[in-house]
Order: sequence, then structure tokens, then C-alpha cells
Amino acid sequence: MNSMYQQLMQLPLFQGVSTEKITALVEKLPFHFLKFADGERIFTAGDPCTHLKFIVSGQVRLETPFSNLRVVLSQVLVSPHVLAAEYLFGRETLYPYTAIADGSCGILQLLKSDYIKMVNSDKVFLFNILNYLSSGCQRSASSAIAVRDGSVTERLATLLDTLLVPGAADVEISYKQKDLCNLLGTQRTTLVATLDRLSDEDIIEYDSGKLKLIDLPKLIQIIRNR
Repeated sequence: MNSMYQQLMQLPLFQGVSTEKITALVEKLPFHFLKFADGERIFTAGDPCTHLKFIVSGQVRLETPFSNLRVVLSQVLVSPHVLAAEYLFGRETLYPYTAIADGSCGILQLLKSDYIKMVNSDKVFLFNILNYLSSGCQRSASSAIAVRDGSVTERLATLLDTLLVPGAADVEISYKQKDLCNLLGTQRTTLVATLDRLSDEDIIEYDSGKLKLIDLPKLIQIIRNR
């Protein structure tokens, strides 16, 4: 149990909260601890976000589909981590991606109304969720502002920087080449030339149907240094 508390206190939404406070909340509110087997779905893209979910053990793969395109962005989050907290509120409350257990994993689940009670119980929780939401918005804005020439490299970098969750690992894009060209607004020859260059710079690895991201910071730095 102490290990679970330590994991919770590492999460952005729990940082700065005392162990005593967390203990009292776990005893008072219905925190649900769920186990998922390897490959089991935790939620599916398009499902309503009605609970706050945390990865408390193991890891989860997120798969983001692109509408009407045979392109899927995949990334892995390792515990401790929060899942899609930004979709708990606002106009858009449907999950944008599917979450799948990558090996066995443990999920802590808290109903939205109970999370609101938690936020009302201590201002630290309020500041944490505000910082979490603000950081996400600012990161997306910074990525968009960094665009200079609209190249395929910039479009790919902006796409990844916007959609990847901070701390994500094992980032891959599965694609049909025609659909990836449509997504990035380019021709096949330009796409291949761009991917070849990024591969030579050890930023990505790719073949005809899959792109694996090796170094996102390097990709973003190239864009911002132009």
C-alpha cells in the first residue's frame, strides 16, 4: 500500500499533497484499483471520459487513429501516469485514442464527481490540474508557433509534438503511404526524401508501413533552430 501512495504522489495531479491527505481520500472516496491483462482494452477511442484514470503499475499503449486515413499513432506510457485528464472536462469529452495494456498493468480509477470532491478538499489538487491543463495548451501553442517554412519535416514535428503525451516512449506511426502523404499534405517523392533524411540523422527509423521515432527532441530542435 505504501508503494501505491508513493506512486500516486509522483503523479502531476498529486504532487505536493501529503501522504496523510491521500490516505484520508483513499479511505473516504471510492478509488477503484483495476487489473488488466496484456492486450486488454482499458478504453476505446470515442468512449466518453467519465473517470479519471491513473497508471499505477505496468504500462499502457495508446493508439490514436486518424479519421478516414489508414494511419495510427502509437505511444507507450509507463506508471505512474495519468490518462487523458484533459478530456474529463470541456466541450470534447470523448477519448481521442484507444488505451491497451502493454503487459499486465494496474489502473486506479476515480469517478469525475468524486475527483471534483477531491479538488475541493485541497487547493493543491486544484493548482495541479490547472498546471496540467495549462502546460498541455501551451505546449501545443509553442509547437504551432515554431512553424517557419511549412516543410514536411515541420508538419511531422508539429503533429508529433502536439499529439504525444509528455514522457511517452516507443512512439510509432503505422501507415499506408498514400494516407500518410494525405495527412502531411505532400507527394510521395517528397515524403520519402524527407523520411530518408530524418533516418540518416538518426531521428527516425522507417519502412514501407511503419515509422519509429528515435529522437523527438532532436526533431523539434532542428525545426526551432532554422
